[in-house]
Amino acid sequence: MPWSEADGPAPLAGIKVLDLTRVVSGPFATMLLADLGADVVKVEEPGKGDESRRYGPPFQGGESAYFLSVNRGKRSIALDLRSEAGRATALALAARADVVVENFRPGTMARLGLGIEALHAANPRLILCSITGFGAEGPDADRPGYDLIVQGESGIMDITGQPDGPPTKLGTSVADLVTGLYASQAVLAALRRRDLSGRGGTVEVAMLDAMASLLTFNAGIVFATGRSPARRGNAHATIVPYETFEAADGWVNIGVANDKFWALFCTAAGCEALRDDPRFATATARVENRDALLALLRPIIRRHGRDAWVARLGAAGVPCGAIRSVGEVCAAPQLATRGMIHDMPHPAAGRARSIASPARFDGRPPPTPGAPPMLDGHRDAVLADWLGGG
Repeated sequence: MPWSEADGPAPLAGIKVLDLTRVVSGPFATMLLADLGADVVKVEEPGKGDESRRYGPPFQGGESAYFLSVNRGKRSIALDLRSEAGRATALALAARADVVVENFRPGTMARLGLGIEALHAANPRLILCSITGFGAEGPDADRPGYDLIVQGESGIMDITGQPDGPPTKLGTSVADLVTGLYASQAVLAALRRRDLSGRGGTVEVAMLDAMASLLTFNAGIVFATGRSPARRGNAHATIVPYETFEAADGWVNIGVANDKFWALFCTAAGCEALRDDPRFATATARVENRDALLALLRPIIRRHGRDAWVARLGAAGVPCGAIRSVGEVCAAPQLATRGMIHDMPHPAAGRARSIASPARFDGRPPPTPGAPPMLDGHRDAVLADWLGGG
């Protein structure tokens, strides 16, 4: 069970979420709500399901690893929303729901007869969360929102990558995932607002808005100077050394964020002569003489292996960390000790494993949720639970 008596009541126990989303941003948002104990019913296209069910390889027992990664803890029912019967069932489910989440293009819900007016006529306390690519209005409102496109349009790719290299996307679907995080947060806030007012409402989160919000100090540079920041790779604009170095057998990040750490680093690295060199003695001097300092440090770091540097600098109190592969992270003792790896029995995949949500309550690790659903695998149970048999 996702939440046991030992865990106490789930934070969202009793909250019903009708999930009309697909692919990543919406499913990630609703999965986070399921992790908190909401009853999330995923509506999928008959015979096909969420298109991410076909994203692969890899597949596990015919199930896409991609789909499994963002749909744990949900139940599935197949409805053809283009048919009168499918829309009627969806509207009946919405009448019993607390939240509906959708990520169609703007206007699609209204064309399906499931716009906010129809939903609120059936359920005035309902919260409708709409996830869009570029927003419900503006010159780009009708553009499809895909992660790669939004990473570029948001400015994030322009500041990611090496100075002499091309703009680079992040190695994960960050636009989708950040949007899902914002959407789940907004749903929680809307539920609290409903507690105070007794009325439902709408929430909208656009992927472009979500990604632009991550620019923070980079946007601040533009607002303050009128100039866009340049790509710096893994280097920091105002701290040196604070970047990635090649060790003898891998890569390591070293973060010498102040003069105290500089002194500790020089002692641990056996380069005490650099500590008092006037070119490098202060944080400002190190930035001014960045190239000369890095030319001296790089061969020093290559003398020892990655883990040796992590141990040596860690013992000295210098911020340092390995560049680990995804495989290493998935097997990391730190995550395992904290109960951050879910291992869920699955009827087709055998076992579905995923990294848990990081929030924990009363010091307990995240409870293991139900496995990602098979397509239409919960039709009878959903109709019985929500509609009394439908």
